Amino acid sequence: MVFLICIIIGVLTAFVGALMGLGGGIVLIPSLLFLAQISDAFTWVTPQTVVGISLIAMVFTGLSSTIAYLKSGRVDYRTGLWFVLGSVPGGMIGSWLNQFVEIESFQLYFGLLIIIVSLLFFLKRKTVKSNLTPKKRSRQFELEGEVYTYYVPLGVAFFVSLAVGTLSGLFGIGGGSIMVPAMILLFGMPAHVATATSMFMIFFVSIFGAVSHISLGHIVWEYALFFIPGAWIGGKLGAKVNQRLTGKTLEWILRIVLVLIGIRMIYQGLI
Repeated sequence: MVFLICIIIGVLTAFVGALMGLGGGIVLIPSLLFLAQISDAFTWVTPQTVVGISLIAMVFTGLSSTIAYLKSGRVDYRTGLWFVLGSVPGGMIGSWLNQFVEIESFQLYFGLLIIIVSLLFFLKRKTVKSNLTPKKRSRQFELEGEVYTYYVPLGVAFFVSLAVGTLSGLFGIGGGSIMVPAMILLFGMPAHVATATSMFMIFFVSIFGAVSHISLGHIVWEYALFFIPGAWIGGKLGAKVNQRLTGKTLEWILRIVLVLIGIRMIYQGLI
């Protein structure tokens, strides 16, 4: 029964994560923490073990969805690599900090973080215009016959991704729940490119974050392996459905999911 539950959670969280470029941690983590409260079969769940399992699962979610997004030409891998440079050391720092977090404060802080991000996403986004005269280091990206131009300052990109990587390692969220809004709001990237590029970044960040948690002994392997098949399948499905939705639809799904999960985590942290 535990095996089946883990497979289902793996598919659902990877699907949601790949669909919106979030990685899946914002669904997997609260799901496991909730199961730990109602079932003795999940007594092995702690803030440390659940983050470790989340990062292991996101390695496979990131790989399967990135392959699908690369085939459809939606990944801005050149910009994504700049984000990786800051996210990788940040992820290691966050993984180390995670061992000092208690479960009550973990849930509360996680929920507050998600609510803040969801509120930021309600701000008026920077308009993405096509066929603009490129600035120095600006990116021109063609998607479905339309050329988008956006500017990603390298220094800003590094420090933003460093902060996101730290939060990713600390909370096991893969960084996408913060990076996707940042890509759209701060840098003016199209929603489809932002979600695909986020999954590309999450793949690399999750590898280093997972290695850090493995070295710290946070992985319960007899359960972690249950999530891998679901993560692979859900990642592919999420990427395929993403390609059928409009950018505005993706943004509204992201807003709703972040608000609901944030409220749920804050509630669990307070009771």
